[in-house]
Amino acid sequence: MVAVAIGKSLPIQPRPLFNSKSIDRASSAGRFSWLGHGSAVTPHYRQTCVAAQQRPTWLPGLDPPPYLDGTLAGDFGFDPLGLAEDPGNLRWYVQAELVHSRFAMLGVLGILVTDLLRVTGISKIPVWFEAGAVKYDLANTETLFIVQLLLMGFAETKRYMDFVSPGSQAKEGSFFGLEASFEGLEPGYPGGPLLNPLGLAKDIKNAHDWKLKEIKNGRLAMIAMLGIFVQASVTHVGPIDNLVEHVSNPWHKTIIQTFASSGS
Repeated sequence: MVAVAIGKSLPIQPRPLFNSKSIDRASSAGRFSWLGHGSAVTPHYRQTCVAAQQRPTWLPGLDPPPYLDGTLAGDFGFDPLGLAEDPGNLRWYVQAELVHSRFAMLGVLGILVTDLLRVTGISKIPVWFEAGAVKYDLANTETLFIVQLLLMGFAETKRYMDFVSPGSQAKEGSFFGLEASFEGLEPGYPGGPLLNPLGLAKDIKNAHDWKLKEIKNGRLAMIAMLGIFVQASVTHVGPIDNLVEHVSNPWHKTIIQTFASSGS
C-alpha cells in the first residue's frame, strides 16, 4: 500500500501508479517479493488498490479516515473533527443529516415559491421571516403552535422508535392499520403510496444513485438556507427581492456592497 499512499499524496496524477493489469504482470513476474515469501496478489487486493485510486474525496489527495470507507451515500471522507469514529454516532449522524437535508429542501422551496408569489403580486403572502407573526382566521397562534407540536412530536417519535428498532413501526397495528401505506424500506427511507407515490427506489439496497442525489441536493439546500438566513438578517427583505435588485444593477448590487453598506 506504500505505492498507493505515495500516488494519492501527489497533487497531480497524470495516470495511476499502477492498475490491475500492471499488478497482474508484476505478480506473474514475481516482483512483489516484499509482500512476503510466497505471497501472491489476490483479486481482492487488486480491486482494493484500484478502488483506492479512483475514490473521490472532498480534498483531492487526502486519505479519508478508515471508518468512512465510501459505502455510505455521499461519503467523501469529510470528518475533520472525528465525530463519526464511533459506529453508533455515525449511524445517528447519517439519519440526522438526512432529516435536516429534507427539511432544508422543503424550506428553500417554500421560501422561494411564496416570495415569488409575493413579489409578482399574485398573492399578499407576507415575507417568510414575518409569516409567523401573522394572525390567521382559522385559529390563533397558540392553537397552531400546539397542533404543530403534537403532529411533529408524533412523527419524530415514530421515526426515533424506528431508528432504535428498525422495522418496529411497520408491524401490524402500530399505526392505526395504515402501515402498508408507508411501507418502510429501511430507517430514514419510508415508502408506500403516501411517501413514495412514484415508486422510485423500491429496491432501497441498490438505490445508491438515488440516495447520492438526495444527499447532495440536501447539502446544497442546507447551505442555501444558511445564505437565506444571513441575507434576511442583513438586507431585511426576501431572496427574490435581493435577486431582482442584483439583476437591476449587477456591478454595484453585490454581496460585497451589501455587507459594506450594512457595516457602515
